[in-house]
Amino acid sequence: MPSTKEIRGKIKSVQNTRKITKAMEMVAASKMRKAQDRMFAARPYGDKIRVIASHLSRASIADYQHPFLTQRNDSKKVGIILVSTDKGLAGALNTNIQRQLLQRFKEWSSEGISVQASALGNKGLGFLQRMGIQVVSQAVQLGDRPNLDRLIGAISAQIEAYKEGKVDKVYLCYTRFVNAMKQIPVVEQILPLTDEHLSAEDPKRKYSWDYIYEPDAQTVLDELLRRYVETLIYQAVAENMASEQSARMVAMKAASDNAKKLIDDLQLVYNKTRQAGITKEITEIVGGAAAVS
Repeated sequence: MPSTKEIRGKIKSVQNTRKITKAMEMVAASKMRKAQDRMFAARPYGDKIRVIASHLSRASIADYQHPFLTQRNDSKKVGIILVSTDKGLAGALNTNIQRQLLQRFKEWSSEGISVQASALGNKGLGFLQRMGIQVVSQAVQLGDRPNLDRLIGAISAQIEAYKEGKVDKVYLCYTRFVNAMKQIPVVEQILPLTDEHLSAEDPKRKYSWDYIYEPDAQTVLDELLRRYVETLIYQAVAENMASEQSARMVAMKAASDNAKKLIDDLQLVYNKTRQAGITKEITEIVGGAAAVS
């Protein structure tokens, strides 16, 4: 049985750990609120550009079919953009999306489809390297606020590869924020754009749309659809950051609760050990006195 000194040392160590996890829980709660505000603030812009992209994609433009809208039947190579966190201590957040991607990767491998990837976040980059997947671009150390200027390089690598025909489809892998207790790993196709992406309608308007294109329809459609794809990825990063802070808050709260329970258990062991020591000393004194008399 450990001595009372050793048990006191363990209690002190767990108490110090609990102070750290409690502080991290409070910091994560503060950052989560800010991340949620940024995520919700980005949604109206994304919804509006989605409506406009939906209308323009259905408009008839003579002799021009945008590559983002062209479905390719035979897929020989796909690109993936994996959004993850730069830091750990976020529970199973990264593990869940990595498990989803691993399942998809096995399916693609069985069908003879090769994969190239872009990593947004340090944890995802490490996972892709361990899997032996070709990494063509990366953006790490993104901080707590998503910045499109930091993302645009890694995003452009996959977009240009799709336009040049080097990949037939591009998938976006991230964690979608539902609420503070629930985050859902998502692997969705973003190129070519699917009906799911371009099915938005403005419920307030019941008449048909007509646009005047300046300088011309092709230029407008090229710029708009590229901006729309970039918006999808930016929104995914914002969702993932909100999910990260929520998951970290929950994980640190669980760690603090477990530390408190461990302290209570150690304190009980300490009291029992101390009482056993006192009882032993009293027994020795009584036995010694009886032997003398």
